[in-house]
Amino acid sequence: MVEQKPHGTGRRKSSVARVFLKPGKGSIIINGSEPEKYFSGLKTLICQLAVPFDVTSTQSQYDVSVNVYGGGISGQAGAITCGIARALLLVDANYRPLLKKAGLLTRDPRMKERKKYGQRGARARYQFSKR
Repeated sequence: MVEQKPHGTGRRKSSVARVFLKPGKGSIIINGSEPEKYFSGLKTLICQLAVPFDVTSTQSQYDVSVNVYGGGISGQAGAITCGIARALLLVDANYRPLLKKAGLLTRDPRMKERKKYGQRGARARYQFSKR
């Protein structure tokens, strides 16, 4: 029988990330490339990926493989973070209070508001003139 890898799905805005964990040295691969290259060297997004490991004190214990699509790089970083946290739950259920307190298990529900008919945008109206 094939051994199942702990995996988690994270979503933010319109981004979806499938995260797979396996015991290792702590490397992260996102769509076949390193995080520094994938996120164009943006340190805040790269640091955001390490938060679930920092909260659970499991730095450099798991190799992470990620498939992510949709949205922009900020939404993708948030989706990956959520996916890592959910995958860590499958490794050890005792991490739940720590991850929950850090707010890593809650999906960010904020989405782009749709454009309404009769308007220029989601909230912007066409200019009104009485005459």
